[in-house]
Amino acid sequence: MATTSDIRNGLCIRYNNDIYKIIEFLHVKPGKGPAFVRTKLKSVTNGKVVDNTFPAGRKIDDVRVETHKFQYLYNDGETYHFMNEQDYSQIQLQKSALDTPELMKEGEVVTIIINSEDDMPLSVEMPLSVILQVTHTEPGVKGNTATNATKPATVETGASVNVPLFINEGDKIKVETTKGTYQERIKE
Repeated sequence: MATTSDIRNGLCIRYNNDIYKIIEFLHVKPGKGPAFVRTKLKSVTNGKVVDNTFPAGRKIDDVRVETHKFQYLYNDGETYHFMNEQDYSQIQLQKSALDTPELMKEGEVVTIIINSEDDMPLSVEMPLSVILQVTHTEPGVKGNTATNATKPATVETGASVNVPLFINEGDKIKVETTKGTYQERIKE
């Protein structure tokens, strides 16, 4: 058993007869009244996100997990297929278990969190950023750069990302996976 002081991003806990992963938390100590921890929890079974507040010092039921590196192979609709990099075994996960499936390209190495009690995959952690090629974007208009102007661009995975006006088709860009935002252009 853990307490609210052990809460951190990525911790998996048992709550309301389900397993949730903590995606955001904030320890709050108001001037009046007891301290508490405000959390945002994502269900690993159905992907639903709920907000919850725990009083400080409350016991929480944490789930023991293991992490393994898997390579993303392909998807057929809602089912995504991954291969373990150590023993080459394959597993399938539903789209709801993935945070940003639209930014994952074939061959991408991800970290899968597995419940060590029953060997069930709980969630997939993407790398902090991915490098993707722009497949379609409108040409930028000269003189339209007085402010931080952006335009939509479609990348090789089919996702749409807002990019600066100087990005053209065929450019490779680095995209932050947590927010799905443009970071920088990659030069070859």
